[in-house]
Amino acid sequence: MLEVIKHWYRRRFSDPGAVALFLSLLFGFVVMYFLGHILAPFFAAVVIAYLLDWPVSHLQRWGFNRVWATALVQLLFVILVVLSLISIVPTFLSQTANLAREIPSMITSTQDALLTLPERYPEIVDVTLMQSILDDMRSRLLGSANAILSVSFNSLTNAAVLMVYVILVSVLVFFMLKDKQELMLSSSRYLPRNRELVSRVWREMNVQIANYVRGKVIEILIVGSVSYVTFMLLDLRYPLLLSVLVGFSVLIPYIGAAAATIPVAMVGLFQWGFTPPFFYVMVAYGIIQALDGNVLVPILFSEAVNLHPIAIIVAVLVFGGLWGFWGVFFAIPLATLVKAVVNAWPGNETVPALEHK
Repeated sequence: MLEVIKHWYRRRFSDPGAVALFLSLLFGFVVMYFLGHILAPFFAAVVIAYLLDWPVSHLQRWGFNRVWATALVQLLFVILVVLSLISIVPTFLSQTANLAREIPSMITSTQDALLTLPERYPEIVDVTLMQSILDDMRSRLLGSANAILSVSFNSLTNAAVLMVYVILVSVLVFFMLKDKQELMLSSSRYLPRNRELVSRVWREMNVQIANYVRGKVIEILIVGSVSYVTFMLLDLRYPLLLSVLVGFSVLIPYIGAAAATIPVAMVGLFQWGFTPPFFYVMVAYGIIQALDGNVLVPILFSEAVNLHPIAIIVAVLVFGGLWGFWGVFFAIPLATLVKAVVNAWPGNETVPALEHK
């Protein structure tokens, strides 16, 4: 047994580049695991910097200085975000508060509808089990409604902390964009000398992450906008709130779409019951999800769709459990990183199990 382990170790770690890659990954994992919550503003700045690097690079090609290009793009980005928040946030908060107030009546009507099932199908549905499920659902939803409606003095403190984070992230984004090349060169000085594998994996992942961040933002905007227009045309209540929820649900592959279906279905069921308008909304929502998964995602993430759905879901569970929101957001790039490392490791070939044909 020891000989087998020694042979495996010599085969996998005899290359100094493989050792350098392993140590680099280990260092990154330790930093993210223990300092991830502290570095949240840094990760947010990295995401925004990847998003804005494309227009900054294009302005440079048109003759702009890197500093002026960075300042112009970041200024336009801030103006766009502020205008979006001014136009969206008041309506979003109003619809959220109204929905929270109506949750008790929604629960009551849903309970009345579900309690008729044991009478219709006594051999299938048990009354006691249905009542316990409804009681649990009532307590959870009422707790959520109270949390939404409750306003505490901590809100002012949270607003102050948020303002500090916004300023900090803005400064980080500016310097990340302005000094991109200098930062890349200075970072390479701290890498081991035998860094061929590290450099190869990093170049591949740099392109992957940039494409992923831009693609994910575009997907959120398209899915959210199309959902809003659809809900407005079909006269569904709380269209902005539900469309924002559907838009951000694409951050979690597969699981997010299933989770966003529940509030859309509940609002439609409470508004119309089992009538044709309810089924129109659900069919339209299903078409949006089908187009997103089968048309939009393959166009935006041509490399990501080569990962098997099981690999993506496992990546969401593992990295989300380790690093929370940022683990979920970067689950697909991290899964791609694992695949790239496995394929680049000495003695390995492509791993078909991770690929989705």
